[in-house]
Amino acid sequence: MRMTDSFTKQVYIRNELGLHARPAAQIAQEAAKFSAHIKLKVGDLEADAKSVLDILSLAAARGKSITLQAQGQDAEQAVGHLERFFLDGFGES
Repeated sequence: MRMTDSFTKQVYIRNELGLHARPAAQIAQEAAKFSAHIKLKVGDLEADAKSVLDILSLAAARGKSITLQAQGQDAEQAVGHLERFFLDGFGES
């Protein structure tokens, strides 16, 4: 794969409390397993998926749409992995 490979997927926050500290930390931990540059986008806001503080700055509540965007060698795997994490409601649903 080329370094320019880019993948995007739209997911929704399903858990009751939204994107609070525990899932933000889990997302950052999971994203760190990949070399791809991964972003989370909510409306006009954008966060580095490997930064807990960036993720918390999105203040994303239940039902919000989030765009997962990754660029790099393992971008497709990173987006797929994080998508499953969101679909699972961060283990809180």
